[in-house]
Amino acid sequence: MKAQLSLLSIALVASLSSAAADAKDALQFKNVFDFKTAKTTQLSENGEILSFSATPYRGDATGQVYTLNNNKLLAEIERGTKPTINKAANWVAFTQVPTLLEKETTKNKDTLKNNLVLVNIANAKQQTFENVKDYQLADDGNWLAYRLDKKADKDDASADSDDAKNTDKSSEIKPDKKDKTFDLIVVNLQDETTYTVNSVFSYAINASSNELLVSQSYPDGSDNQVALITLNSTFESNVLIDEPGVVVNKIAWHPTKNIAAFTLGNYVNDDMRRRDHQLKLWQNEQLTDITSPEKSWTIGKTAKLSWSEDGERLYFENHPKLAAKIKEKKYTDQASLFDYDTIRDQKGLNVWHNNDAEIKPREEQQWNETNKNRHYQAVYHLNGKQVAQLSDTNMPSVALNTNSRDALLGSSNLPYLERIMYGGFFADYYAVNVQSGERKAIINDYPFRPSLSPNGQYATYFKNSQVQLKDLGNNKVTTLTKAIQATFADDKHDYPSAQPGYGYAGWLNDSSQVLVYSKYDIWAFDVNTLKATRLTNGKASNTQYRVIKLDKDQVGFKQDETLLLSATNLQQKQTEIAKLNLADNSVSKVLSGKKRFDVVKKAKHADKYLFTEQTYQQFPDFYQSDFSFNKAKRITDLNPQVKDFAWGQKPELISYKGFDGEDLQGVLIKPAGYQKGDKVPVVVYFYRYMSQRMYDFPAMELNHRPNFPMFTSNGYAIFLPDIRFEIGHPGKSSTQTMINATQKLIDLGIADPDKIGLQGHSWAGYQSAFMITQTDMFKAVVSGAPVSNMTSAYSGIRLKSGLARQFQYETGQSRIGKTLFEAPELYIENSPVFFADKVNTPILIMFGDKDDAVPWHEGVQYYLALRRAGKDATFLQYEGEPHHLKKFPNQVDFSIRMMQYFDHYLKGKPAAKWMTEGEAFVEE
Repeated sequence: MKAQLSLLSIALVASLSSAAADAKDALQFKNVFDFKTAKTTQLSENGEILSFSATPYRGDATGQVYTLNNNKLLAEIERGTKPTINKAANWVAFTQVPTLLEKETTKNKDTLKNNLVLVNIANAKQQTFENVKDYQLADDGNWLAYRLDKKADKDDASADSDDAKNTDKSSEIKPDKKDKTFDLIVVNLQDETTYTVNSVFSYAINASSNELLVSQSYPDGSDNQVALITLNSTFESNVLIDEPGVVVNKIAWHPTKNIAAFTLGNYVNDDMRRRDHQLKLWQNEQLTDITSPEKSWTIGKTAKLSWSEDGERLYFENHPKLAAKIKEKKYTDQASLFDYDTIRDQKGLNVWHNNDAEIKPREEQQWNETNKNRHYQAVYHLNGKQVAQLSDTNMPSVALNTNSRDALLGSSNLPYLERIMYGGFFADYYAVNVQSGERKAIINDYPFRPSLSPNGQYATYFKNSQVQLKDLGNNKVTTLTKAIQATFADDKHDYPSAQPGYGYAGWLNDSSQVLVYSKYDIWAFDVNTLKATRLTNGKASNTQYRVIKLDKDQVGFKQDETLLLSATNLQQKQTEIAKLNLADNSVSKVLSGKKRFDVVKKAKHADKYLFTEQTYQQFPDFYQSDFSFNKAKRITDLNPQVKDFAWGQKPELISYKGFDGEDLQGVLIKPAGYQKGDKVPVVVYFYRYMSQRMYDFPAMELNHRPNFPMFTSNGYAIFLPDIRFEIGHPGKSSTQTMINATQKLIDLGIADPDKIGLQGHSWAGYQSAFMITQTDMFKAVVSGAPVSNMTSAYSGIRLKSGLARQFQYETGQSRIGKTLFEAPELYIENSPVFFADKVNTPILIMFGDKDDAVPWHEGVQYYLALRRAGKDATFLQYEGEPHHLKKFPNQVDFSIRMMQYFDHYLKGKPAAKWMTEGEAFVEE
């Protein structure tokens, strides 16, 4: 007996020891600061170098460089951000920013300067160049040019000042206030010799790495010039243009030849918007002008330049010349003080007229964002020396793909500017001929983007729940999908607006076939025979196949090309990677498992791919592979500390019914250490569809939403349910769906029915605010930026876009489907403020008082109604914050208060002082 007890004791001690060894820390807020993400990831064109900035949520970033021949970390760069790899992949450059401490404690931010750090791939040595404004690495890696972010020495400044005393200031041609010049340092990276070019405004090294074009600008404008400098030991300078006030704003070198395009202006006209810029071409030792087709058009300061990859086309922007500026009268003498016209010119006024196409906030937003410096797209064909105007004042937009030789998709929303305010976004669409600028109409008054064939002869669009094919040669329209037993209309669309299709994968290069998405599969339609071929068989396995597009400028697919596909199981939620061979329509999976796989980059000139794999417990580190994906190798390990924390259990899918009996799913993440039979506190976080996050690693940040591991590591379960809505009754339908979803957790014996909390922001903030007027199921709610009164919000304004909010209710997210005066009862029915007296759940409302999406007084309305009804309501007003919290102190503060709130109401912990007493307004 004693022997048995002794053995039992030994086993117990061993078990306890093992448990102690397996014990992990609960995640704390300070731990979140340390989690890193890879930002501005760069893969060299030859596939040999990977670089990015490993950026913690709070702290100083570290630049990292990996050699992919052995997956070794070649270099780490303190505070390295925004990496650049030159084409030859022999250098990686990082912008080294000041320390976080310096940023937070320095009052005069202008004194903070960036450095440039170069990493030599051959030997991993680092070179630092201080006070760098901007830089360019030569493609071959032999040269570096950077502007020195440093004011002139006092001695030089004094000399300039003395000279200025003897100069007639009336002859000065001053640069624009924001146009700053700096000395340009040119470094020979082979022997480290340097050459300085003073007062440089713009510069660029050519593709051959042997010439440097610079625009030099001086305070008085007298010595301004444009020069071409030879990059060799002599640094021979050839002045191309020597003219007082001259300045180059944009430079674009040809991708292979020594041809430079640049826009040339002159500060002699101090009106930036009305200053004429010329488009110049430097070729064969000569300057030539490229002019717009319309003589009354010109080029502005902000016009963009870009070459096609093959160098055959130069794309530039232009616009009609502006009318003369109307000068406002100013007070100049005694009489002017009493002159009506002069007095009224000092007014501040916006006139809102019923015939305006746009309401004034939208008009103002569009003016500042787009129309003030509006340009239109044109192209210069290098071989034919011809210019074609691709967009204009009647059709202002064109989807530019510089690799498209034949046709581009153009659009105009001008006829529908007024309708946007209540009906959503519509446009007329056109096929634009790249050679001539000729356009052919595709479809008018259309809410979705059509797909245009590479040759511009055909277009497809979705209408009447079917995919339509239009032959732009004869305008014949044919329905492609009518006879096919597949779902091409988005069956998750529950808005009071036109049902969209699932979209398009693209076209074959010869425009003979268009690849169209159904709910599950990819279909090929022959434009001549109209024959349909299903290329995948996703429906049988509930898998949704979609093409992975790594090159955004790819025009079309080759007939025998093998495409990468994402393969998402709509029932089990894992996303795998497959390949589709267009030669024989065979499909094969290459990355499989109960995870989420994402292919993120391909080397431009090598068989090298970067991908990530992730789960709730596995951070999406980088892996590399060739196109076979047979021997994938892991590269990074950015967050090894995940293993040190009690992260939470493996997510599970929970099935339940929607308000109308539809089968829905939610993701349940039980807390770390959960034992079967435990009934635990649950925080429900939601918006619309959430179950697709089953295999997502959680965002390690603090903001307007719960940090999932913070909760699952500290005794909570997190539940992410899918929500569906009934048009006209979004509040009640989402409430019933949420009740069904949450009740399933109670029925499973997982959720403690007295310890369930609800958190949502924006649209989910509205839903959570409404739900507690209908049910007492939830014991605490945190509602961020909720609309509480649809009758007042209906005619409010989204400050960021300047749009009236009416479209949201009539055709958009709020899903009422009628105007306020057509159905006032629906607006009242769905507004929680009218039922504040029915609320029995404590609620914490959060708003930024500069919310640019939802008027923040919507939160005030609900708080005041709840207060008047004697309910437990607390309102957090974050000063100067938009729709989502941006300031780090506020993100941390709200995250802590959210946890304190749930800890009190769901766990019974003592309430924080602010919860019981509030916080007095005190301003010292």
